Amino acid sequence: MNDIKTTVARNIAELRQQAGLTQLELAEKLNYSDKAISKWERAESIPDVSVLVSVADLFGVSLDYLVRDDHGGELPPEPPKPSKSEYRRGVILAMSVILVWLVAVTAFVLLSTFASGMRGAWLCFIFAIPVSSVVWLVLNSVWFDPMLNFPIISVLMWSTLLSLHLFLVTAGVNLWMLYLLGVPGQVIIVCWSVIRKRPAKKTIPEDVPADTDGEENAREN
Repeated sequence: MNDIKTTVARNIAELRQQAGLTQLELAEKLNYSDKAISKWERAESIPDVSVLVSVADLFGVSLDYLVRDDHGGELPPEPPKPSKSEYRRGVILAMSVILVWLVAVTAFVLLSTFASGMRGAWLCFIFAIPVSSVVWLVLNSVWFDPMLNFPIISVLMWSTLLSLHLFLVTAGVNLWMLYLLGVPGQVIIVCWSVIRKRPAKKTIPEDVPADTDGEENAREN
């Protein structure tokens, strides 16, 4: 059993490192705690068969690959590459944000040229920040990781407050207290992101001996 634990521990660690994942990232993908992953990789416990199957599927190897030192000629998986659709979506996102800044530059040039007496033409670049955030937020919600929406919303909120403050400053009103609105707003964003996180991850009970195997070592009672 100890040999199997050591073999599984080494194989999981190698596959995780080849995929460029931290223990925490692997734990999130398997809906386990990073503490459980650490114990597996230290050979203090071994995941049950259903979890080993999930690990094998995640890394694109067979179950036999995980439990043997000699992989029987099976090659280790190649690092995952972004699909063409993911690459295309990333390009579209980048082009959309660049388009916003192109509009901002155009507006700045026109205002500087034809309304030279107008104050605050440079605000075009400041207002481009929240507009870019809106574009990023919309496309991220459709194509990418929804959890990334929360930092984007934070950027959107603070950049909007900054834009309003600087606009009022150019009008002779220094309403710096606008930023106080961001404090409860940020608290709400953080709390909402916590609520939206995945369900509580399974951990390895402390009172289970390290030399037992199967579901006892990997799952909660």
